[in-house]
Amino acid sequence: MKKLFDLLSVKQNIVITTHVNPDGDAIGSSLALYNFLIKYDHNVNVIVPNPYPNFLTWMKGNDDVVIYSNEKENARFLVNNSSIIFCLDFNNLSRINELGELINLSKSVKVLIDHHLDPVKFYDIAYHNSNASATAELIYELIEMINIDFLDKDIAECLYTGILTDTGSFKFPSTSSKVHRIVADLIDRGVDSSNVNGLIYDTNSLNRLKLIGFSLSKKLKLIGNNKAAFIVLTRDDLLKFKFEKGDTEGLVNYALSIMGVNMATLIVETREKIKFSFRSIGNFSVNDFAKQNFNGGGHKNAAGGSLEDKLSLALEKFLIAISKNEKLLNY
Repeated sequence: MKKLFDLLSVKQNIVITTHVNPDGDAIGSSLALYNFLIKYDHNVNVIVPNPYPNFLTWMKGNDDVVIYSNEKENARFLVNNSSIIFCLDFNNLSRINELGELINLSKSVKVLIDHHLDPVKFYDIAYHNSNASATAELIYELIEMINIDFLDKDIAECLYTGILTDTGSFKFPSTSSKVHRIVADLIDRGVDSSNVNGLIYDTNSLNRLKLIGFSLSKKLKLIGNNKAAFIVLTRDDLLKFKFEKGDTEGLVNYALSIMGVNMATLIVETREKIKFSFRSIGNFSVNDFAKQNFNGGGHKNAAGGSLEDKLSLALEKFLIAISKNEKLLNY
């Protein structure tokens, strides 16, 4: 990390970016690093591939985030004139779509900070730990190494958001005692945990709640000797409930909460492709499952993937893949 610290000792033009469809860890990590680096008088810009949910727009620095899909010329200018590009919470440039091609061509120093398995080598410097609960945990460690005294309430709220959301509100196996000690420090630095939880989880629209109810009552199915659960949402389903970005966040976890279920999947039809969100408990690796069948990956117990097929064909491939893994699911 000495190379990175040496680079940061002089003023830099810095771009921070994260994966497509940014979640709480992606935005929380990015804005935490943004707010920290501007304290050192660096020129810093956060660029994300596409819009993110409204329940993540309250953090300090949000108004300055550049949405690549809406501001391509500005984003290209910032990337082309950067000296350092921080790549947070993704392990492959393909995870940021068109923006990845732009960054790949850049001569800037590329810094990977991530906790996903098996990163693809596109970076010059890496701070990677697949055992970390969230990328926000790694950003905390980085700040701790540079100057923990600069970690104020605004930065702490961003980090807390990343850890809260990527640990499933502290219930995932990755939630170590170390994570709780970090969170305790963030609270000591001013985080109102009740308020942040409310901003993230208690700002539902009526349509979102109706979509969740519809998904659980009408679309939830069990397969694989009742060890696997899945929900399929069509574009018509989403339109019926006036879908907005983030409305399906956490939906797959309801399916995983069923007693006896070891794996859950949310399948969503979009204009461009069929998206899969996988969750598991215990030994079944949805990271391997997603890699082998759905052009995806992530963590052992949480992963994603996609297919550029019609929904009927994608669903058929999913059911075949489940049947091939039925023994592993019935451990």
